[in-house]
Amino acid sequence: MRTLTHCTLFIIHCTLILSCQPKSPDPISGLIGKVWQAQTVKEGDQLVYTKGSASSTKPGYAGFRLDLTDPKTVKLKDIDGRTLVGTWSVSPDNKRLILENLVPKPTNTIGSIEYYVTAPPTDSSLPLQRTAESRKTGNSINEYGLIPAE
Repeated sequence: MRTLTHCTLFIIHCTLILSCQPKSPDPISGLIGKVWQAQTVKEGDQLVYTKGSASSTKPGYAGFRLDLTDPKTVKLKDIDGRTLVGTWSVSPDNKRLILENLVPKPTNTIGSIEYYVTAPPTDSSLPLQRTAESRKTGNSINEYGLIPAE
């Protein structure tokens, strides 16, 4: 009887310990797998684009598109209108969006661009911040408020 009690307590103890392990976050890949366009863009601390605003200092962002509809292939159309094609993934902790093997290679890169996912994405919002400076925009760290493309 005593052995049975010890075994039962051991099993309960193990179950409690294992249930306290942190759970991996649900992947956001399925949620963000669509074409995104810019709603707002900040270059450094300057708001340079707001969708639909006549006062945007960089209206070229109206053509910005981030196409994540294919689970492996990304198409990025940036402010200059050039389309880059490569592969995409999300870090295991869902905190970074990684674009790799981009062709043509973005200026001064090895063919990769990474973004921080600055808040949990929703079906209608994907907030991103470049992890490195963009040479194209005067060495600024850019923030993008993205919405599904129309």
